[in-house]
Amino acid sequence: MKKGIALLFSLSVLLSACGGNGNQNEAASPPKEETTPHPRLEQIQSEPGQSKIQEVDPSETKHGKTKIETIGFLEPIDANQAVEEVKKVGKHLTYVAFFSYRVKEDGSLHPIKDEAALEQTRKSGATPMMVLTNFTEGNFSADIAHKIFTDKAASKNLIQSVLDTMKSKGYEALNIDFEHIRAEDRDLYNGFLETILPTVREAGYTVSTALAPKTSDEQSGPWHGAHDYKRHGELADFVVLMTYEWGWSGGPPRAVSPIPQVRAVLDYAKSVIPAEKIVMGAPLYGYDWTLPYKKGGEFAKRLSPQAAADLATKEKVDVKFDNKSQAPHFKYTDDKGKKHEVWFENEQSMQAKFNLAKEYKLRGIAYWVLGEEFPANWTLLDDQFEIK
Repeated sequence: MKKGIALLFSLSVLLSACGGNGNQNEAASPPKEETTPHPRLEQIQSEPGQSKIQEVDPSETKHGKTKIETIGFLEPIDANQAVEEVKKVGKHLTYVAFFSYRVKEDGSLHPIKDEAALEQTRKSGATPMMVLTNFTEGNFSADIAHKIFTDKAASKNLIQSVLDTMKSKGYEALNIDFEHIRAEDRDLYNGFLETILPTVREAGYTVSTALAPKTSDEQSGPWHGAHDYKRHGELADFVVLMTYEWGWSGGPPRAVSPIPQVRAVLDYAKSVIPAEKIVMGAPLYGYDWTLPYKKGGEFAKRLSPQAAADLATKEKVDVKFDNKSQAPHFKYTDDKGKKHEVWFENEQSMQAKFNLAKEYKLRGIAYWVLGEEFPANWTLLDDQFEIK
């Protein structure tokens, strides 16, 4: 995800849930080393023949209810908004994952204002999950990660900080989402996980990690290189695959989470991790690109699935459905005469992802990020699955 971090965040509405061209590459081809901004950063908000789409009618679907776990990533930047979001969708979730407790070099943590949303999470019947990141000053920090991995005092302090926070706040699960780690620090990262995950689990908590979308162990670069799928699968209770951001705000218009690419990641993941430990990421957002797209030009605007559908209605344009990527899209011309292209999610694209979860017998689905309006998703989710 260097256009200036300030620009990235000013043009991004929210977060998303865990390089450069990152997912822009076809999943079958490992990407080159990334030199442009990391698309995942677009998802993280710093503090303050035109055929109509085929509608999916849940009453007409033929299926048995599959048991799964669901995770909704939440940024409690605004306490009141966070509470309202949990009120709306908490009943559909196994976990509400609070993004994020940011690690300092000495192993202490940047606190977040999560008390009110934590209380609402418990009222909703969901399990609160603490998310630990190496995010600082608008970026994932390879330096902080390296410091934690190599400084025994800092690592020990971090583990104690995590345990103290989980106990005092009432968290019941931990997700470690360290990104942009140096590829050469892969073994160091594994070593850190070999220490912290068993310790936290022994204290009675569920432990998981977030993994960049890879299609082979050889896939390297600052987003992928240090993420060892097999070892994470051995150490964690489950892993969350960040299967989104092939289409991202700094790249060309395309589906955010195209099914062929997601499938390729799942194929690799399942070859080294038991399916019952795999949670597939799903985006609750889309992008609106101003055309013509130019590399290094204007970044796409983030928008919710509901906002995208409303925009198509307002502009009186037909929504098309790309059968290859299994994603809806449309074009329109704004009031200033500028052309736009929008890719987003709807019931049909989510149905395709639900089908993957069933086909691969996955543990569940993780949504990046709560706060994006997509009511049809939750209706379809309840119709398709029994949420643990």
